[in-house]
Amino acid sequence: MFRKMSEFSTHDQSIKPTDLRGILKYVPMFREQIFVIAVDGSLVAHEMFRNVLLDIAVLRSLNIKIVLVHGIGQQLRELGEFRGINISDAYGEGVTDEATLQLATEATASVNLQIVQGLTRNKLRCAATNAVRSKEIGILKGQDQKLSGSVDKLDIKLIHQLLDSDTIPVVAPIAFNRDGNSLRINSDLLASELASNLEASKLIFLTTHDGLKIDNQLIPNLPVAELESLLDDTRADSIPERLRSKSQHAIRAIRAGTPRAHILDGRIFGVLLTEIFDKVGIGTMVYSNDYESIRPAIPADAYTIFNITRNAARQEALLKRSQQSIEAQIPNFLVYEIDGSIIGCIHLRRFESENVVEIGNVYVLPFYQNKGVGRKMIEYVCQEARKQGARRVVALSTQAARFFSSVCDFDEGSYEDLPPERAAEARANGRNSKVYYLDLL
Repeated sequence: MFRKMSEFSTHDQSIKPTDLRGILKYVPMFREQIFVIAVDGSLVAHEMFRNVLLDIAVLRSLNIKIVLVHGIGQQLRELGEFRGINISDAYGEGVTDEATLQLATEATASVNLQIVQGLTRNKLRCAATNAVRSKEIGILKGQDQKLSGSVDKLDIKLIHQLLDSDTIPVVAPIAFNRDGNSLRINSDLLASELASNLEASKLIFLTTHDGLKIDNQLIPNLPVAELESLLDDTRADSIPERLRSKSQHAIRAIRAGTPRAHILDGRIFGVLLTEIFDKVGIGTMVYSNDYESIRPAIPADAYTIFNITRNAARQEALLKRSQQSIEAQIPNFLVYEIDGSIIGCIHLRRFESENVVEIGNVYVLPFYQNKGVGRKMIEYVCQEARKQGARRVVALSTQAARFFSSVCDFDEGSYEDLPPERAAEARANGRNSKVYYLDLL
């Protein structure tokens, strides 16, 4: 039921990749957003790669910004066989010895040239960059990984300059360390790091596999938490190794803030356009659960809630509450937690006789403000209130008019829109709060 439901209306009909009118209908949704597209070396070598480049040309014509990352696994293996050299690892995940790095450098140059040539033939501006600085992985589980690297630093400013000048950055799986020496990096890892650091709206892995399959059944949609569980399941062994890599790095990107990751078979004609602009889709989409960081508060959270909200209470942005009162009301608080730390909270009060829920003490730590955390908490409360049969959600505020009216789409009301008991309290406390409400039914 979730296939593209969060991105497209359930009433829309299936859109063919060639239906320009259908595509243009969704252009405002993605215009000026960044897609990081990771292309396997096996797909670059496939005859259908030219059609992938056409899809990319269409995306660029719609003002979608593209960062292209490529792999070299197949080319490296074939080059090793041709030269009679045993490569130590084809994908930059294990040990990379000197001979393998030399072949990887040669393979990278060839693949990079092929991609730049193909983009040029499609009238697209592109540039190979040194925007990635690498560092040695070092020793893992007692084994020196030699010339295999990970991402040390990304020159995000340079990448944005290229994107803003209508240029596609082409990023290779060979990068230089601080001393200017080459290291081999896994392209799935590289794409994941780029997606999260560029705040991309999509990370797209183009492969020569169908997508994720379990018991030979394609999984079209998968919440990130379920994918994590799947990789810990005994059935994970049925997933090809290269798709396990993409799954792991999709999880990594989503946990770092990328909303969607897609695993697609690039050999299918129009695969990019179909996946992005057709609500049915064609591969596997992994998505974040926007509300999984929200949980009910527990007694141990009382001090943290008091501590993070007291400055706002001093400024009269929030109703002042003592730690004791928060402890007494803790069952009525929700908190927003990231990596074990509470960064936001919200208080709920239910007026059962009126079927109304009041939102109060909405607060997000300054570093996380303007990043959608407060809005997600409000959306979650409204969603749960609707499930429980509430007819209206209300909020009283002295300093958050824009947040409730513009960000959360509440209507401004008056004390008459409140339950009588709450209206009497508001008139008596002297705060002169404005009233905002959202009808759920």
